[in-house]
Amino acid sequence: MTFKKVASFLSEQLGVDEDSIKMDSKIIDDLKADSLDVVELLMTLEDEFDIVVSEEEASNLQTVGDIVKLIDNN
Repeated sequence: MTFKKVASFLSEQLGVDEDSIKMDSKIIDDLKADSLDVVELLMTLEDEFDIVVSEEEASNLQTVGDIVKLIDNN
């Protein structure tokens, strides 16, 4: 459930085919997100899932799976 929502957000924001997004996809290397994309994504996730992502947590987000895990743990 969480993965599908995250994949949908990433697909829409980054213009990437949703079917190509996997749990181990690297946000920057594989999905070609830049720093602005990451900030916008974090803001969207915070709003959508009613969470707060600290700078430390944000700096540890490397893969789609990391994002899903962060959301599921909050």
